Amino acid sequence: MTYADMFSKVKGLFMDFDVSDISEHLAFQFNITGEAEGIFYAEVKDGVLAVEPYEYFDRDAIFICSAETLFKLAEGKLDPILAFTTGKLKVEGNIDKALRLKQIIDSKKA
Repeated sequence: MTYADMFSKVKGLFMDFDVSDISEHLAFQFNITGEAEGIFYAEVKDGVLAVEPYEYFDRDAIFICSAETLFKLAEGKLDPILAFTTGKLKVEGNIDKALRLKQIIDSKKA
């Protein structure tokens, strides 16, 4: 899988999240390791989610994981806290804001 393929799939999965009730600004950078290695960001601003294939310099947190782990997270098949405690997901930055990733993932539209 290429980075472009991975990003396209992730963006599609992330667009299924309903963040309309999140008024707080959140900016997360994802550093993907292994196959499909690359960087992208997800930003929640005014209840709208943007996902773009760029580095985000004023980010709240960085998540480091494989594409496989990210897909499982985005599909709701892996809990972010469990992924962190088992070492599948590394987090740098503001941990309080990083914990909001679980709220975003749990907001998947029906």
